[in-house]
Amino acid sequence: MERAAQVNVKQSVALEIHDDTGPERILLVQRPDDDEDLPGGVWGLPAASLTAREGWEAAARRAAREKLGLEVEPGRVLNEGSRQRAAYRIDMRLYEATIRSGTPELDGPLSAGTTRYQDWRWGTVDDLRPAAEQGSLCARLALEQQMT
Repeated sequence: MERAAQVNVKQSVALEIHDDTGPERILLVQRPDDDEDLPGGVWGLPAASLTAREGWEAAARRAAREKLGLEVEPGRVLNEGSRQRAAYRIDMRLYEATIRSGTPELDGPLSAGTTRYQDWRWGTVDDLRPAAEQGSLCARLALEQQMT
């Protein structure tokens, strides 16, 4: 009997952070031009993979703090899904999040292996379409959630 190949799985979170002017504007981040998974400076959502023994909401807080200098409060899970990549499967939860303190900054210290974003801006979920077309799971989840 053949054994099934082991599938490497990365659990990740993405954040839909709304500004205080209305629910339609969300914080977008621009990935680096040489990004391994989504090259070309694609605009997406802040995201991070869970570390060993880290919970989903703790990872959401860490992603905002490390990558953007923000303290956030994760809210409800807006959507979740998976995508197969070349070497692993990514399982992701998209959280609604509220800024508790801070202003987005991109120049803070990062842990090894953490993606440094090139830029950030306020935009809409529709601005995520190019990223979704290039295979961004967080962008796809946000667009799917918007349609429900």
